[in-house]
This record gives sequence, structure tokens and C-alpha cells, in this order.
Amino acid sequence: MVARTSLTSRRTAQKFRQAAISAAGSLKIKLLLFCCFIFTLTLLASRTPSFLGCGKQSLPPLDRTSRKGYTLLINTWKRYDLLKQSISHYTSCPGLDSIHIVWSEPDPPSDSLVKFLNQVAKSNAKNDRFIELTFDINKEDSLNNRFKEIKKPITDAVFSIDDDIIFPCSSVEFAFSVWRSAPDTMVGFVPRIHLINQSKENGISYTYGGWWPVWWTGTYSMILSKASFFHMKYLRMYTNEMPVSLLEYVKRNRNCEDIAMSFMVANATNAPPIWAKGKIYEIGSTGISSLGGHSNKRTECVNRFVSEFGRMPLVPTNVKAVDSRGTWFW
Repeated sequence: MVARTSLTSRRTAQKFRQAAISAAGSLKIKLLLFCCFIFTLTLLASRTPSFLGCGKQSLPPLDRTSRKGYTLLINTWKRYDLLKQSISHYTSCPGLDSIHIVWSEPDPPSDSLVKFLNQVAKSNAKNDRFIELTFDINKEDSLNNRFKEIKKPITDAVFSIDDDIIFPCSSVEFAFSVWRSAPDTMVGFVPRIHLINQSKENGISYTYGGWWPVWWTGTYSMILSKASFFHMKYLRMYTNEMPVSLLEYVKRNRNCEDIAMSFMVANATNAPPIWAKGKIYEIGSTGISSLGGHSNKRTECVNRFVSEFGRMPLVPTNVKAVDSRGTWFW
């Protein structure tokens, strides 16, 4: 009886020891998981400070001793409030070196407008920077004016923009960094696509696809010049090497100069553009794209340009540049 009691006691003690060992192991596992959780939060905090309220990271400072900045090429037409708002914003972007305002109105800019914009450029420039501001006055009103060659440019990069949309400086600087990695192509925020139509009667024709086909398929072949980076050399090529018949077509139809630029760059590079992710803020809604029949006109342009170039130079792609510093998963 005593031996049986002793054996029972030993078994009970052994169960307690096993339970204690199991509890200790479970505690260690929980502690290890907790440490991994804290480490993960710390890592995410260092990668995404904007999410944790620590402010956004900025791109490395540019070398101001060389042609590393960009020229803002802004197209405007009798929307002086929008022009003031745009210039006031972009002059605060660190990479901006020069501003060229494409002016095609019958009357020259007023003295008060010129004075205001120059004061804005001077007051917003930081770290002893000087932002060149020039009005490119044109005698006739033509959409081709926005791509006229700039004489004696001070940058290689052009940031072409309309006066009715604004992008945060962080998005602009990111797109600029993407362009510097591929300076022969177009990099921008507004993608479009050409769609192929095949019929036995008329052969192959093309349709201009707006945002929804891009969103649905994840494919694009054009970046609109209303918000894009490209090399300064393409202004010279557009002005001096584009077929005269094509320039006349753009002038006469008052549309599709941006498609013509995409065709020209693709024809020169045999490469697709690059879509950079960025926030867009529309501050106006009275442009050409708001008019009826806009999509049909641009479809006509695509097919006319294919005829002018003798081929379809646009290259579809699915690539999208995203700033991984501001995303959780990439």
C-alpha cells in the first residue's frame, strides 16, 4: 500500500514537472512571437514613417552644380488664376530649375501677371536657388506651340504640364527620379492605350483607349504630355523633324499634339513609356477633353498618325513605377 502511494506521488510529481516544462516552452514561444512582432513594427516604422506620423522621406538632394534639375513647361490659355496657383505650387519643388510658360493668346501677358509670377518664383526658391521664368510668346494659336524648341535650355529634363492639374512635389520628384533612370523615354502620370480593331474588309485599324481600358487591362502604350517627363531633345525633334503634314493636321483639328509626341518618342526609341504612380488634383475642368466627341477625334488621330509614320510605333506595356517607401507591400 505504501509502495503504491509512493508510485502515485511520483507520477503526480512527474505530471506537474511536464506541465511546468510545457508551460515554460509555451511562454518562450509567446515571448519569441512577441519579439518578432515588435521587430516587425520597428522595421515598418523605419520604412514607412509617413504612416506612423513621422513625416515623409524625401529623395536625396540634387547636385545643383550640373544639369540635374528639370524645366517646367506649362501650357495655359486665359486661366490666370489657375496659372498662378500652378506656378505657386511647383516653384516649391526642389528639383525645379526653370519655368517656360507657353503663351499663345493674342495679347501679351500683363505686367501685373509677370510681376506676380516672378515674385512667387523668387520667394519660394530655397537654399539660394534661382528659378528661371520665361514666357514663350507665340504669334499664332496652335497646340504645336507647347512643343516648340527651347533655345539654350538649362536642363535636359522637361516636365510638361497643363495649368489645370497639380501633382504633389513628392510625386513629381519621384517621377523625375524614374526618368533619370531611362532618360530616352517618357515618364508620366496619365496613361492611355491604343486598341487594335481587326476586320476582313478594312484590315487593321486602331481605337484610342482612355482611362477605363487601361484600368481594366493594366496595359498602356502612351503617356499624355499633360503630365510627363521627357528629354529636351524631343522638343527639337518635334519642331524640326515632325512631318509638316502632321503638324498641320494637329493645328487644324486643335487636338492630339500629345498623341503625336508619344508616337514620335516611341518611333525613335522602339520602347514603351513608363507610368509613374502619383496623386493628381484637378483644379480646372474646361479643357479640350471635356468637349463632346473627344474620344472619336483621338481615334481618328491615332489612325492618321499610323499612316503618317508608316507603322504603329506605340509599344504596349504593363510596367508601373511605384515609390516603395510609401507602400506596405511591394
